[in-house]
Amino acid sequence: MPKVLQRNAPNFLSALPASRLEQRLAKAVMLASALTLLALLPFAQRQLPQVWAFIPVYESALILSDIVTAALLIGQFMISRSRAMRVLVCGYLFTGLMASAHMLSFPGLFAEQGLLGGDKQTTAWLYMFWHAGFPLCVIAYCGLPGEVRGGTRQALLQGMLWVVGVVLALVLLATQGIAALPAIMVGNHYSPAMLAVVSSVWLLSMLALLALWQRRMRSVLDLWLLVVMGAWLSDIALSAVFNAGRFDLGFYAGRIYGLLASNMVLLILLVENGWLYARLLQTTAELQRLMCADALTGIANRRALDEALQREWRRAQRRDGALSLLMLDVDHFKLYNDRYGHVAGDACLREVAAVLARSAQRAGEFAARYGGEEFAVLLPDVDPAAALQLGQRICQAVATLGIAHADSPTAGHVTVSLGVAGLRPHMGADTLLQRADAALYAAKLAGRNRALLAKDEPGPGEEDSTASFAGLQTQRA
Repeated sequence: MPKVLQRNAPNFLSALPASRLEQRLAKAVMLASALTLLALLPFAQRQLPQVWAFIPVYESALILSDIVTAALLIGQFMISRSRAMRVLVCGYLFTGLMASAHMLSFPGLFAEQGLLGGDKQTTAWLYMFWHAGFPLCVIAYCGLPGEVRGGTRQALLQGMLWVVGVVLALVLLATQGIAALPAIMVGNHYSPAMLAVVSSVWLLSMLALLALWQRRMRSVLDLWLLVVMGAWLSDIALSAVFNAGRFDLGFYAGRIYGLLASNMVLLILLVENGWLYARLLQTTAELQRLMCADALTGIANRRALDEALQREWRRAQRRDGALSLLMLDVDHFKLYNDRYGHVAGDACLREVAAVLARSAQRAGEFAARYGGEEFAVLLPDVDPAAALQLGQRICQAVATLGIAHADSPTAGHVTVSLGVAGLRPHMGADTLLQRADAALYAAKLAGRNRALLAKDEPGPGEEDSTASFAGLQTQRA
């Protein structure tokens, strides 16, 4: 089952090819269905107690299953725009509506002659119309290529209106026009005319089964529709061919087959929806990771840093807690790129990013690539003095990497300069970022390869590294 999540789009039952496991499972279901049919046939005419509650329970479950299946298939149609899928949606809607009419017309269930009127033939004819209509929809599903023209909603609405119109016409024929149809019931038993009628209905189901079998590119949906039509044939055989009438073993067993058939595609659709939901969660998580990760170094990117900074700033404001920010820059990185090339420069940035990732491992700590050769580390619940110590350890760790840099005026290897700033009362997140950036520039002016703390209260003769931030930005090396 998990392999379905790895298949390429479109991941829908109407497009996915059936796997060997699915084919074996479908064959096993069809074999079990056929063996059960053979076992029940000798006893199909055995009369059983008249359980009237069986009919509304069975048909209510059938109606609900068909309508839910149609609703789930609508989602497949809206994506695929397939004309064949629209026909299948209409087929399941048709069966749901016809099952409703069949239940309401059943004599002795809600009224002596059924709620729809007519006579004793009405319910039997509605059953025949119902069991002939769905195979016709399946045959059309197999033979209709291409996509619908125009809007999918309009096409779907037109199809549904056609279904409602056909159902109403058949109900009127089976009630008001029943005199024009031959009698196929004598009491609770079948008349000789039933043989010709039910043979035609059974033949339509067989044609639908053959149409599905002959499809070259059999999808998962085609496979389980094969199973459905197999159960559909068993339903007709038990409840209208080999049994004697209502409330015998064939009557009950056939309807159970019909119920299982109606739930087969529904079950697969529900399982598929679970797969698609799992895939959606995986895709969403992957997209979130890609949106927040720097493609070169693998750590967080500028966007993720901005979001984390705003989040932690609000948290610190609510709790009156500490929040520190480190800004660091690879010293003389342009000279490094010019001498060793951009491939080596990219490798250098990845190694520096790895040092930051190892240094910011406590809960809430956040290392990100700010842009170019500049990085940042966000430290919630860490005061500036502790952040400065961490910054010094980072400077030492980068120097320990021993990445050769022959053109560096500072050292013969790659080093970093680092600025540290802490959040003060009534300070905005952007100001914290500016103060860390200004402290970074001060570290570069002081000779690089060091970490400096932004000065909150400069003493006499000391330059405030945050006072002239705008001017320093324009002079940065």
